[in-house]
Amino acid sequence: MNKSQIKGLKKASRVIHAGGHPDSETGAIIPPIYQTTTYVQSSPGVHKGYEYTRSHNPTRTRLEECLASLEEAKHAVVTASGISAAMLVMHAIPAGSTVLLSDDVYGGTYRLFTTVFQDIHNFVFINTTDIKEVEKKIKEHKPHLLWIETPTNPLLKITDVKKVTTISKKYKVKTLVDNTFMSPYFQNPLTLGADIVLHSMTKYINGHSDVVGGALMLNDKKLYEKIWKLQNSLGPSQSPFDSWLVLRGIKTLAIRMEAHQKNALQVAKFLESHPMVEKVIYPGLKSHPQYKIAKSQMSGFGGMMTFFLKGDIKKSKKFLSKIKLFSLAESLGGVESLIEHPAIMTHASIPKETREELGITDNLIRLSVGIENVDDLINDLDTTLKAIR
Repeated sequence: MNKSQIKGLKKASRVIHAGGHPDSETGAIIPPIYQTTTYVQSSPGVHKGYEYTRSHNPTRTRLEECLASLEEAKHAVVTASGISAAMLVMHAIPAGSTVLLSDDVYGGTYRLFTTVFQDIHNFVFINTTDIKEVEKKIKEHKPHLLWIETPTNPLLKITDVKKVTTISKKYKVKTLVDNTFMSPYFQNPLTLGADIVLHSMTKYINGHSDVVGGALMLNDKKLYEKIWKLQNSLGPSQSPFDSWLVLRGIKTLAIRMEAHQKNALQVAKFLESHPMVEKVIYPGLKSHPQYKIAKSQMSGFGGMMTFFLKGDIKKSKKFLSKIKLFSLAESLGGVESLIEHPAIMTHASIPKETREELGITDNLIRLSVGIENVDDLINDLDTTLKAIR
């Protein structure tokens, strides 16, 4: 199928066919791994579009084609990690730029910006769910870039992307949306007005906890070319084998995301009614403060949630040490269910006082709900909650 035919397909078909055309040389239905560093040229500078794998690789190209199609983008760049994708964006904007960003971003993003780029750019953390606050801060700081996570990690706050990007365009500010939690299957920020979409492919896009990778999708050709040149110069390119693994994983993105969402909603409802649980935050619950916004800009609610145990840090540690089916581990988005303690694990790089101001307290637990049998997941949670009562 050609690109125009693929564009007319639903996402559940595109995850399989975008970038998935049969190998032209052998007819192989699965794309080959071009595990090579260099490419023969017929004469100096005359080649078939590939010179050196840090710059371009046919397997990586296929993955970029697939991701661009899923995010409704013209261009995609895949990188060695989500953090390296963020790094490329920071290098692509002018030195001394002000960046406004969601106040409870992923801990790794916070660490990168406050320890590596703190002397290069100015970072201002704001509540991007407050539209009036966003406009006020844009007027005050005159930023080059507005960086949004929606839903945020770990508090799952949801920003109205259409409203925020309308304001940012008014003041000629670029907007980036970290779309990792929703994947391109459930949310497409470019269609809502964003300029750049970022993903940690490590999470839902790959979905099998065996690849670290990042991606940037955008429509601006000049910015794409600048980011690609930076990647070629700095070197954080995705390897051919990892690109192939993500291509393999992405084929099941549609059925995985539907399964994650179905399980997560049932788990969230169970926890919300449990006497040992203080509060549950999940976009698919009507109790979520931005539930209506979530419904308006997302086609699904994903597999991520947080909940607050009734108790202190000792109670949280006891709960996490006793649970069985949920694996105590960082990261998210794999087929297996994971559980973690943000204050100690993924967001430990954020100062304690800042965490507490945001609501990342010692009794907050984050779940990445997998695709196991949901009765087994609920039974595991129920048994463990009873054990620590």
